[in-house]
Amino acid sequence: MSDPIAELLSILDLEQIEDNIFRGRSPQVGWQRVFGGLVISQALVAASRTVKGRNPHSLHCYFLLPGDPSVPIVYEVERVRDGRSFTTRRCVAVQHGRTIFVLSASFQIDEVGPEHSLTMPDVPKPEALPGIEQLKRALGDQMPDGVRRYLDRERPIEFRPVDASRYAPGAVGTARRPSQQIWMRASGALPDDPATHRAVLAYLSDMTLLDTALVAHGKSVFDGSSQVASLDHAIWFHRPFRADEWMLYDQESPNAGGARGLTRGSLFTADGHLIASVMQEGLIRPKTNIPSTD
Repeated sequence: MSDPIAELLSILDLEQIEDNIFRGRSPQVGWQRVFGGLVISQALVAASRTVKGRNPHSLHCYFLLPGDPSVPIVYEVERVRDGRSFTTRRCVAVQHGRTIFVLSASFQIDEVGPEHSLTMPDVPKPEALPGIEQLKRALGDQMPDGVRRYLDRERPIEFRPVDASRYAPGAVGTARRPSQQIWMRASGALPDDPATHRAVLAYLSDMTLLDTALVAHGKSVFDGSSQVASLDHAIWFHRPFRADEWMLYDQESPNAGGARGLTRGSLFTADGHLIASVMQEGLIRPKTNIPSTD
């Protein structure tokens, strides 16, 4: 098992400190804020540990304050409802006595019903695309500094963009259609527990998504020109999957306005099954327009 995967599994293994109360930590990698996908995944783990015999089918989240990676996060779960078919949980994440994040999740017993789903876009398979090390070698010193710093980090999620030209020199400033497709998977083997795979998908679902809203404006989260932050996030789980196998994250941004960008994504298995849907709205404010207080 690779070290990044071991670290991710460790931070997803929350400490229970009281009934319905759990404590999580952030990886100590020098980040100024807690990664949004980490809080989503840890809150999902906390809520799931209060439910037996039912799997989450949807979750809805709000990011309220930036997280402090230097101190633990306390997750308080409210058992809102336990029905015959569905269970509802609400989880708040607390640091320094303040709520920084709120999650509502719904769980359901296994049931059979009519099925249909979208068709996966026709894109090259991940095996036919360059990996990160190949991209770094191909682009060399011409790669923008922000992109290189991001790609140089050791991380638990491996990804391969279908169109890597966004990372090339001169890409910033070129407006494009606000969409992108990226193959993603855990960078090492995961345990067979389906709850772990859902937590890892929740973790990676916050990666690259908001950047899709900047594509139409010739900007990127790497160029430093925008204040970018997740405001809310929702996931719907459709079918079983393994997060340590390749998944296509098909992303698009249908709207931007009012210093906010709306993005949505569909996650498919490599053989074309839709496994999850994601939506997110985020702040995409030019840094020149940042107010003195928020």
